[in-house]
Amino acid sequence: MLIAENEIEVRYAETDQMGVVYHANYFVWMELGRTKLINDLGFRYADMEAENILSPVMDIQASYKIPVRYGDKVLIKTWIEEYDGLRVVYGYEILNHDNKVAATGQSMHVCVKKENFKPVSIRRLFPAWHAAYEKNKK
Repeated sequence: MLIAENEIEVRYAETDQMGVVYHANYFVWMELGRTKLINDLGFRYADMEAENILSPVMDIQASYKIPVRYGDKVLIKTWIEEYDGLRVVYGYEILNHDNKVAATGQSMHVCVKKENFKPVSIRRLFPAWHAAYEKNKK
């Protein structure tokens, strides 16, 4: 199982009035992690979109454990939790500068045709992605 890692430094604009990271920014970080994982597997979302295929979020959740603040560095870990040839569930773990879990999450995606949002099979349309996901899923 491949686990992608990327580190970011919390920017002031990502914090709320309490001085902690605003909850919605964790979803942005998950997107960064997902993109990094796909790149680490040798693919690019942009190539999929060039073929008029999109990968919208069907479901997403996050659990917040401890606050992260402006100036902290966080490590985003991302992996393929589940994959069935049509749907992909990505897993996320966000660690703070002390290597403690600040948040966990999952997002579910399906590939669709851009013009009508009808689901398509990753297995059939992108066999190389399919093979990489099968090989690297949890």
